[in-house]
Amino acid sequence: MYRIYTRTGDAGSTALFGGSRIHKDDIRVEAYGQVDTLISLLGVCYATSYNPALRETLRRIQEELFVVGAELASDPRGLTRLDRLIGQEDITRLEQEIDHNMAATGPLKAFVIPGKNLASAQLHVARTQTRQIERILVAMDNTTPLRAPLKSYINRLSDALFAMARVEECPPEEQATTPGGDA
Repeated sequence: MYRIYTRTGDAGSTALFGGSRIHKDDIRVEAYGQVDTLISLLGVCYATSYNPALRETLRRIQEELFVVGAELASDPRGLTRLDRLIGQEDITRLEQEIDHNMAATGPLKAFVIPGKNLASAQLHVARTQTRQIERILVAMDNTTPLRAPLKSYINRLSDALFAMARVEECPPEEQATTPGGDA
């Protein structure tokens, strides 16, 4: 039988991918722990959405966030062993989705107050969690330099979640029929 507990962290340290150990209150652990929280929040967003395109995007983003978490949970040795890192193509895809979703809902006419429906409210919670991660990464970057694409991806992700929340708030019959049209 496989055990999920090891007892190696009982004294307050944890292993990074690569073998080194750090204290559980290290900002690195906070960073990948917050990413793990976001992955779970996006699972709630997925479960509450009825929009097939958004659900597909949410699943892909969850997978990409596992890549982000793996990078944050790796020491220098572990980084060399990762199969994939977030790159410019991931950022570009998020930007395309933002543009597509914002075109579908039209220009903003007022501040968006979360809560029009459960799916959009959950996406706004995920957006604010993403902003929290961004702040943690900025602080972490002061002591442990991070790759620029990693930081850009998280920054763009919060915008993508905002645009997705707007899609969930706007029924298809109210979405703009032409890019940039009024909703």
